[in-house]
Amino acid sequence: QVQLVESGGGLVQAGGSLRLSCAASGRTFSSYNMGWFRQAPGKEREFVAGFTWTGASTYYADSVKGRFTISRDNAKNTVYLQMNSLKPEDTGVYYCAARLGGRVEARPADYDYWGQGTQVTVSS
Repeated sequence: QVQLVESGGGLVQAGGSLRLSCAASGRTFSSYNMGWFRQAPGKEREFVAGFTWTGASTYYADSVKGRFTISRDNAKNTVYLQMNSLKPEDTGVYYCAARLGGRVEARPADYDYWGQGTQVTVSS
């Protein structure tokens, strides 16, 4: 069992930055592939970024490449999402997710554990 708690969301103007954190507890955190997803009102949950449990590979949705950076600190059991040059279309609830084994996947159904989410609102 893994518990995930996101923080760092808020209201920011377009062009601004936010840093989301996902604190993990429970089973060996370093064994999990980690992902960030987001869900805007009326839309499906979508993949934003992820990396393998080894930390060797990172993946990004095309819409955030060059603006968002995912990272992890295994010593702190924490995953981060640095978001720069934010746009109004980045608005949504951001979720952290963990997947044991396999590889980083873009489908939410492939993940085993989820946090409760943190709201990000980008004003124009």
